[in-house]
Amino acid sequence: MSRLLHTGQVIIDLVMAVDKLPHSGGDVLAQSARFEAGGGFNVMAAARRNGLPVVYLGRHGNGRFGDLAREAMTAEGIRIGIAHRAERDTGLCVALTEASAERTFISYIGAEGELTAEDLASVSAEAGDFVYVSGYSLLHASKAQVLVDWVLELPDGIKVVFDPGPLVDSPDTPLMKALLPRIDLWTSNRVEALRFAGASDIAEALNILADQLPTDALMVVRDGPQGCWISQHGDRRQVPGFKVSAVDSNGAGDAHAGVFVAGLAQGLSAIEAARRANAAAALAVTRWGPATSPGTAEVDALIRETFSA
Repeated sequence: MSRLLHTGQVIIDLVMAVDKLPHSGGDVLAQSARFEAGGGFNVMAAARRNGLPVVYLGRHGNGRFGDLAREAMTAEGIRIGIAHRAERDTGLCVALTEASAERTFISYIGAEGELTAEDLASVSAEAGDFVYVSGYSLLHASKAQVLVDWVLELPDGIKVVFDPGPLVDSPDTPLMKALLPRIDLWTSNRVEALRFAGASDIAEALNILADQLPTDALMVVRDGPQGCWISQHGDRRQVPGFKVSAVDSNGAGDAHAGVFVAGLAQGLSAIEAARRANAAAALAVTRWGPATSPGTAEVDALIRETFSA
């Protein structure tokens, strides 16, 4: 059975809700604050809740944040591929959500920013597996080159999923140039795709990405409430979103990515997987917190309710 092997970073989010971010040097009171597992955990939880076995192929720390990360992964049924704990603790992200549902992040990287070839050898990727690579991983000197080298050695029967994130904004770095020919599935939001491609609209971005990626690569670009665009072999489709009242956009893109991969792994077409991913993201923005992806039953219910109305 297919699995998702996630090579990104699980960190701990300090999630705070505020009416509006203060100006530099200012101060505001938060309506709520709590610690939650976040980062790569959000994608893994979404995939796991929608029926896909998941392995975390990243480091976790020795300390209270590492304990929280392991507890969250264990509770979701996520297998921790690297058994030993790192010497330092897991990192932290302050996630600020405004009343508009916009979110702002400030991150500190810990044990998850390091990786060795021996770590990656802890789990053998098998035909049919999906290996998830986060753009954040390419920013860590103690991880990036080892990870890319490992990905490039993977057999063709293993699908490589790449999520650039907000900080990887160019195809011109040596690591990106090496990785691009091995990417089977691109998943990002609109802003990330436009910035990476240097494009002014999604159509142009998809054309530019198609020229940079392998011929068979599948591209998914999320477009907020409008749903998402999918493109492969020059066939471009917009898959509509679902109307909801958003309260927190934190983790919605991760929910989309995890549920989309789960759908593909279960044999759905790209359009069917995208529809389920759109439903999951729509439900996620109606809830506070980072890992708010619904499970299979809730996704089914929203799709059924929407298309039977």
